[in-house]
Amino acid sequence: MKSRSLLSLLLLLLTTWSTSAHAAEVVVWHGYRAAERTALEKVVAAYNAAEGESGTRVKLLAIPSDAFTDKISATLSRGVGPDVFVFPQDRLGGWVEGGALLEPLDFFLEPAVRERYVPGTLEAMTYRGSVYALPLNFKAITLIYNKKLLPTPPRTTGEMLAACKALRAKTPDKSSVCLAYPYTDFYYHAALMHAFGGRVFDPGPQVRLDAPENIKSLELLLRWTSQQGLLPAEPSTALVTSLFNEGKAAIVFSGPWFIGEIAQGIDYGLAPLPTVDEAGGKPLRPWMTVEGVGISSHSANKDAAYDFVRYLTGPEGARLMATQGRQNPAFAPVYEDKAIGADPVLAAIREQAKTALPMPNLPEMTMVWSPAASAMNAVLHKLATPKAALDEAQRTVQKSVTALRRGAKAPAEAPAPAKK
Repeated sequence: MKSRSLLSLLLLLLTTWSTSAHAAEVVVWHGYRAAERTALEKVVAAYNAAEGESGTRVKLLAIPSDAFTDKISATLSRGVGPDVFVFPQDRLGGWVEGGALLEPLDFFLEPAVRERYVPGTLEAMTYRGSVYALPLNFKAITLIYNKKLLPTPPRTTGEMLAACKALRAKTPDKSSVCLAYPYTDFYYHAALMHAFGGRVFDPGPQVRLDAPENIKSLELLLRWTSQQGLLPAEPSTALVTSLFNEGKAAIVFSGPWFIGEIAQGIDYGLAPLPTVDEAGGKPLRPWMTVEGVGISSHSANKDAAYDFVRYLTGPEGARLMATQGRQNPAFAPVYEDKAIGADPVLAAIREQAKTALPMPNLPEMTMVWSPAASAMNAVLHKLATPKAALDEAQRTVQKSVTALRRGAKAPAEAPAPAKK
């Protein structure tokens, strides 16, 4: 009996050792909060359960969103940090060029995986012909309106201005406006810039913040700000939310992150951004921002990491991230699910994405935000003309880009504004 007991104990120890020896731990960093965090936790729990005790174990670590990208840069450059992380596309080029922090995924990618994403989303995670992450979700600014104040959303800027004039005529409250959005934020202004054919880069890439079309878009924005009651004087995100929730703004230009801030009782709808009469009827074209899931080039568990990345961005993960996290998944077939495809918010963002432009993922993009923001504020506070402000921004960004290309340390610039 004693011999059999010893043998059983030995077999148990060997089994335990074998299980732990073959199970890989994949550490995943993310910056999600609230519903998105809960949904991601459910995806991980489902994956770990499917893997069983002897399979890959995924461990999540939430990092504050305002410090997330800097922490990724700092840790991965030292060969430490997560195996997998969720990140926005505008950092991709910089991370590839600045030290090969991301593992190229072309070796792993099956044709079926390449073809399963919403058009434009896999391209957002591609740099110099190589795929460095699988797309998880996409976002875009759209038109959100108060149905009580404005039963029918405007299709053109002409209709919008006419509706706003009519609202102003019957609104005695001088603190009310018609349209609210953070128009001093270059991220939001890009939609108007693109309507005129404006851009940040010409092919090369060559910086073109001083393009004539960009100047025209700022000139139109100045005309909008001069119209009494159309836009708020100081358009902070907090003020935009307050105006809409108090019924003092009929229209907001914002994205899915705004939905959770709308007060209960507000009957709201979503519609595509209007076309711009002053730009020949071209539509306002916001940036489509894409979040991807990448693998650290220093990960010791790349095969296991890719298996989880494929799961998270596939049918199982997409369904949970849509229904629980309220994201627009990049996994296109998920919209065949009636509950997801018919969701009015997800459907509106998906429709807006058809005219949106993917945000550049070039390393030079991180150098644009701060000078562009300075230009916007200079123009809107009447400190400079649109041409003078954009000429100055062009010189500043070009100086940083030249230093980068010569191998010098370029001045640190602000990352893209957080859209959460």
